[in-house]
Amino acid sequence: MNAFTSKEETVVYATVLKEHAHRAVELITDIVFYSVFPQKEIEKEKVIVLDEIQSYNDSPSELIYDDYEEQLFRNHALGHSILGKQEIIENFDTEKLLNFVQNKYATGEMVFFVLGNLNFDKLIKQLEAQTAQSNFPLSKPAGTQPNAFIPETRVINKDTHQIHYILGNRAYDLHHPDRMGLYLLNNILGGPGMNSMLNLSLREKHALVYHVDSSFQPMTDTGLWCVYFGTDPENTSKCEKLVLKSLDYLRENRMKDQLLNKYKMQLMGQMAIASENKENFALSLGKSFLRYGKIDDIETIRMHINNVTTEQLQRIANEVFNPEKFSILKYT
Repeated sequence: MNAFTSKEETVVYATVLKEHAHRAVELITDIVFYSVFPQKEIEKEKVIVLDEIQSYNDSPSELIYDDYEEQLFRNHALGHSILGKQEIIENFDTEKLLNFVQNKYATGEMVFFVLGNLNFDKLIKQLEAQTAQSNFPLSKPAGTQPNAFIPETRVINKDTHQIHYILGNRAYDLHHPDRMGLYLLNNILGGPGMNSMLNLSLREKHALVYHVDSSFQPMTDTGLWCVYFGTDPENTSKCEKLVLKSLDYLRENRMKDQLLNKYKMQLMGQMAIASENKENFALSLGKSFLRYGKIDDIETIRMHINNVTTEQLQRIANEVFNPEKFSILKYT
């Protein structure tokens, strides 16, 4: 049993044997709808969370993403770190947590998802019975749109052995028609495959980094795309030039159809392997239903990937990989 939080979602989940499913439902609904947050337990949890923050601060390769999101979404809730700030956490009490739950959680925006061979009608009856006393509202106030994007370059002195570097831009939201195209393009540029353009260039060919990647994170009404690498100070300029060279190449050149087909097969293979992890697969399906109100089967996803064209990828590259819109953050 576990839980996690993203910038837009809170997830509580459990993996159990089929005969214990009713107990898992009981526990999850009790935690979500009827938590009382005893002050004694809050004090214990404060110590754990504050220790987690300190641990995070000791990992610049992770911390830089929080600072970068703050830079990209300045003066907006999306720019806030999920872990929070020490002074705020130290002031948490029972009343504040109860108010938070009442203000932020709404039944009309929740999804209860089960992956397994269960009797659906019995599940619904159990959920209805165990949430009957909940006083959560049906909906909550809509969030605010992110502020206008102003690119900037920032350097923070962290006194680290390596230079940690992020370059990126705001990108497509969850409902953008080019979302799948950018997902594929990002996988080609700096995805988990050893044959990604950035890995071949910065690591395999030039041996300048141990780790380099790019990521695309779509959200409800905006998105984030960025490239990260860590390197020795004397290699920073070389790495930056190589990253920009790869981005220029994708903007200026239309990929051959044969090469694109290979990248599509690789992406679909990665997705098939990921689906073998049933816990992650269930979480992915649940979030899909939460976001879109439906679940696409693997053939539908395969169709969307196959429909991406080389012309579309080049157009997306020119929109998202536009150097005039890059925001850059360096830890030195």
